[in-house]
Amino acid sequence: MTRSARPLPARHLRPPMGWNSWDCYGTTVTEEEVLANAEFMREHLLPYGWDTVVVDIQWYDPTARAHGYNPDAPLVLDGYGRQLPAPNRFPSAVAGAGFGPLAERVHGMGLRFGLHIMRGIPRRAVEAELPVLGTEFTAADVADTGSVCPWNSDNHGLDHDHPGAQAYYDSQVAQFAAWGVDFVKADDMLFPYHEREIAAYARAVERSGRPIELSLSPGTDMSLARLDHLREHATMWRVCDDLWDRWADVEAQFARLARWAPWQGRQGWADADMLPLGHIGIRAERGADRQSALTRPEQTSLLTLWLISRSPLMMGGDLPTSPPETIELLTNDEALDVLWHSTGNREVLRERDLVLWTAGDTDGRTRYAAVFSLADQERRFEVPLGSIGAEPDDRVREVWTRTDTVHDGRLLTVEVPAHGAALYRLAEDGRRE
Repeated sequence: MTRSARPLPARHLRPPMGWNSWDCYGTTVTEEEVLANAEFMREHLLPYGWDTVVVDIQWYDPTARAHGYNPDAPLVLDGYGRQLPAPNRFPSAVAGAGFGPLAERVHGMGLRFGLHIMRGIPRRAVEAELPVLGTEFTAADVADTGSVCPWNSDNHGLDHDHPGAQAYYDSQVAQFAAWGVDFVKADDMLFPYHEREIAAYARAVERSGRPIELSLSPGTDMSLARLDHLREHATMWRVCDDLWDRWADVEAQFARLARWAPWQGRQGWADADMLPLGHIGIRAERGADRQSALTRPEQTSLLTLWLISRSPLMMGGDLPTSPPETIELLTNDEALDVLWHSTGNREVLRERDLVLWTAGDTDGRTRYAAVFSLADQERRFEVPLGSIGAEPDDRVREVWTRTDTVHDGRLLTVEVPAHGAALYRLAEDGRRE
């Protein structure tokens, strides 16, 4: 592996990059598995910008299982109705330590620690009428019992006409901040769009005093009309439902990312979801223990689309047990330059089986282009250089294969496997004399 000679831009100038436990472990990830992935990230991926480890849903359920959620799960809560890590899965959380010890170990590796949380307040806290910290109210006072997530029944929504609702979120996020949490994935926020919940959660993050990045999910039917509100309150937001290792899921992202890519930047990031690559399904919600069912060309297409649209990158496969060729894709510094340094990203053509994207570079000289094939068999395309913003004398380099590409000054001939892609760097400094 090599490492990019160009430094990474400041954090707010690039999308978040990390690992999330969902695609491989679903609701069941353990402390040992989180640490194994963190250690692998430190050793192999951190130099390439991968720096965040996220524990996904149900970390507070000691009875969590693969392939779904437990009805009326016996959630571990503190005396104020706030979720605590299940000690049988996270041994360092005993005696009320929460995620503090685990976050400290992750930070000691030079990484950031994140967790998933559901919208609202646990129904068990409501039933027990547990107090809301710092108020005279109880969970039963502040809950909106008519608002329940359609796919997870752990929580009720909050009644944001009641002053205790904000106090509950404030206390929850304050506890996350005390643990050293750097990233929160807040779920059941976007479908339907819970405008007041999002604003309340963002307010709690601001009041926590810690620079926590806020990610919103799940993103089904997400409208660009929400852009200003999203930018005001979140670091990133999903623009789709859960994405799995099926080509149909990947292909559906072309239209969504064409819509959102022009708006990516320091004000916030449209998120195309986790990368279902490598070793997934170990104890996941969907499917059996497997390597990603996407072909190698489909995996290259997925990453190319995520990179040139500047989507956040959250690896979904178990890092220590994923094949070396997967890690090679994640650490291609020439490809990652597109994520870190591109600008003006957009789809410029989609006709029949051919899709073209272009972008500039912050250096003002370099440009990028992506050629995608949606065909079910290998195809040969002759792409006019003008269609990808190239000049006749440009040096054209395909970054996945790290090879310079010969062209005749007019056309770029591209052999693309079924559902494959090529990603090009177009460099003025390589002009022929």
